[in-house]
Amino acid sequence: MTTRGRRWRLGRRACAALALLATGPAAGEAPLEPIPPATNLAPAKVALGERLFHDPRLSADGSTSCASCHRLSAGGDDDHPRSVGVAGRQGSLNAPTVFNARFNVDQNWDGSAPDLEGQIDGPIHDHREMATDWPEVVATLEGLADYRGDFESLYADGVTAANVRDAIAEFERSLVTVDAPFDRYLRGEPDALDPRQQAGYRHFVDYGCVACHNGRNVGGNMYATMGVMGDFFADHDKQGKAHLGRFRVTGDPADRHLFRVPSLRLAVDTAPYLHDGSIDELEEVIQVMAEYQLGRRIPAEDVALIAEFIGSLRGEYRPYPTD
Repeated sequence: MTTRGRRWRLGRRACAALALLATGPAAGEAPLEPIPPATNLAPAKVALGERLFHDPRLSADGSTSCASCHRLSAGGDDDHPRSVGVAGRQGSLNAPTVFNARFNVDQNWDGSAPDLEGQIDGPIHDHREMATDWPEVVATLEGLADYRGDFESLYADGVTAANVRDAIAEFERSLVTVDAPFDRYLRGEPDALDPRQQAGYRHFVDYGCVACHNGRNVGGNMYATMGVMGDFFADHDKQGKAHLGRFRVTGDPADRHLFRVPSLRLAVDTAPYLHDGSIDELEEVIQVMAEYQLGRRIPAEDVALIAEFIGSLRGEYRPYPTD
């Protein structure tokens, strides 16, 4: 499927979401779904992938692991505008949460990785992140008896780049946050949301936020141009490759400033916001998105209510462990 084709199909989904606005946001009406639990996983691979995810020896200087930028105790990101990798080098984009990433249409802000396995290649090779390569990673792991034995017990060909990707991706598929108050509300528990959260849900639908933030991940399942109703990048003097979005992947001028819509599932835990981490407060990013995506100014009280609704999207994972 081409990028343009995918964007058109998801645009149709957004139109369907908008068509529901007139009916009101009663439970089950809006195009939002509860997060299902993680199933069909191989426990031994999940355990191996978890060790690899937290192991800084996969980086060139032994300083940076996947968990360095995706802290499971901090919402699955690192709370920084842009992550810091080996030798203190800073990346160009904000690290998105790894929680519920299995439900994204693609991975990364620009969709440069089609799946979780493909996403792992980027940090391994990027000189600002882990700054190494697969032969070096494989050699490191083969030199560690415990890893070598685990790989040999799970994979016929032992330690390979493909098998490392497979194990880490299997662990990442387990990173699902379930039983959020809003999910319980959708399943028929009217008291799972307090009155302010219910009012925020109504505003979220009525103002049109749900047109892009929909589905089980409340986002992550479509692309949208940043600045539909105004030139966000000109107004904020943002220039450079980091702001080009999916254009960097496709080279299609129509994809300039096109980004994968982020999930709101853990938005209360993953400030700062936007692809460059340039906004610190949830209420502020709600106003910015309303202005540039919907062409609206939302009263401060309504923004506060929407933020409280977004807080109700936060589910639990094990719960979050301590890194």
